[in-house]
Amino acid sequence: MNKHIIDDARRCLQCKNPHCMQGCPVRTPIKEAIHLLLGNQVELAGRLLFENNPLSIVCSHICPQENQCEGHCVLGKKSMPVHISAIEQYISDYYLNIHTPEVSSGESGRVAIIGSGPAGITIAFLLSQRNYHVTLYEGNDQIGGILRYGIPEFRLPKSILDRLKAKLLSSGVKIRPNTTIGACLSIDDLFRDGFQAVFVGTGVWRPNRLGIKGESLGHVHFAIEYLRNPAVYDLGERVLVIGAGNVAMDVARTALRHRSREVYIICDRGESAVTAHDVELAYAKMDGVKFEYFKSVAAFVEEGVLLADSRVFSDENGQEKTEPVPGTQRLYPANSVIIAVGQGPRAVIVSSTEGIDVSSTGLVVVDECGRTTREGVFASGDVVTGAKTVVEAVRVSRRVADAIDGYVKGLARGDSKA
Repeated sequence: MNKHIIDDARRCLQCKNPHCMQGCPVRTPIKEAIHLLLGNQVELAGRLLFENNPLSIVCSHICPQENQCEGHCVLGKKSMPVHISAIEQYISDYYLNIHTPEVSSGESGRVAIIGSGPAGITIAFLLSQRNYHVTLYEGNDQIGGILRYGIPEFRLPKSILDRLKAKLLSSGVKIRPNTTIGACLSIDDLFRDGFQAVFVGTGVWRPNRLGIKGESLGHVHFAIEYLRNPAVYDLGERVLVIGAGNVAMDVARTALRHRSREVYIICDRGESAVTAHDVELAYAKMDGVKFEYFKSVAAFVEEGVLLADSRVFSDENGQEKTEPVPGTQRLYPANSVIIAVGQGPRAVIVSSTEGIDVSSTGLVVVDECGRTTREGVFASGDVVTGAKTVVEAVRVSRRVADAIDGYVKGLARGDSKA
């Protein structure tokens, strides 16, 4: 164990009313876990964290702790907060090495989970622990969803996802890769074959377009597609990234790690409007990413991008908007351009399934427990909320797992509608 982890654990005040726990969306029992760690009971500490959040080890790597647990630590008011993420990472990593899940008996019922991102993995673990026969359907060849195909290796090692997969398999969860529900198989087929409930956690994989001239040119790419497998792209030495969120930072830092020499992030407003977390912005700057503020894209051309100066103004409703300043357009040379302005859901499942309502933006409509408008079908994660944090997906998915459990038990009791 690194000495700084021991030292930080000893700094914990064991507050009677721990603000760190209140700052965590899943109310991670940080105080108790640290107490057990210092009492030489790391296995119990790991079990405590895992049972509260099966993705504890993932969250320890990628959560915005500065806004959550660490941001609420009382020591941070006058000095440095306890480095909770490092402590959680150590405990969770240890526990994942020794944890042997109980094998599900399958006696509680049969549930299909579509999509193996944060929401799908969480519900698979929770329902397997409750003795459900769980089958996980994944459209790609490996599980993880956005965790594997949207977060760079330097932020979240893929080996962690491989270890979680091993735990799912050893608990009795069946994983069916390279299977897109809504293509060859449908939700109706799942119900026909004996599944009593279906969970949809397919994420948001349709990149948002800018809808401007030149977007189809060969050197223009979308962020979510680039992050899926950066090694297959030959971006060249000079890259422009359009957007200023966390994904844009991931793209820019990844490009620098794949032989690009100059990477610029283009933002149509000032630095105060950057939506990326402060720590991600700081890391991007530290890695050498350069920033161009108050620039808007006019068009993509073979030589790069035509950018104009942008002006911020308020519309009649008081909403802040930007517009290009006439006469300021000029060429910014680039070998490649990557558009990182968000994603939306694909319509593969809802277009092939009757009875599932979606919003005007294509997100699945659910109630507070994840029930869709079709009986027996549940959903949570980014396909419901749009892109959110992993810990938020876990928070909601725990509630949805309870709702699925209640629904299937209601069917067993003969309820007409659980």
